Amino acid sequence: MITLNLNGKDHELDVADDMPLLWALRDVANLTGTKYGCGMALCGACTVNVEGQPTRSCVTPVSAVAGKRISTIEAVGEDAVGKVVQDAWRQLDVVQCGYCQSGQIMAATALLSSNKAPSDADIDAAMSGNICRCATYVRIRAAIHEAAGQLA
Repeated sequence: MITLNLNGKDHELDVADDMPLLWALRDVANLTGTKYGCGMALCGACTVNVEGQPTRSCVTPVSAVAGKRISTIEAVGEDAVGKVVQDAWRQLDVVQCGYCQSGQIMAATALLSSNKAPSDADIDAAMSGNICRCATYVRIRAAIHEAAGQLA
């Protein structure tokens, strides 16, 4: 048994210590908003925030995050910054197919939680490696700037 703090609540999961966090979230905790993309931490679809830091859950063993605060897309709107990010995403109609968007939103929320006025370079650095096959990068950047303006 391992205890994970998922979206502010402790969950005891009967999983192997080396199980990737992604599968513990999706298959055991039934939090399916975090997506499987590549399985190698290259695409960002599986991004969750661990202690406020964007983390690729497909390669993170559950043992590495036991006792740490893990936030997923299911609860991002309960956080003031996450809510503003989600609102900006909707307002600017960022989503096209939507598959990568949970990871994009989690990375953007982590960025804006630590930097309320990011430059384009800050956004590019924070979002680097979060791949969008639909190429909505311009709308993603605009939504991050919009959310930052709401937080100012």
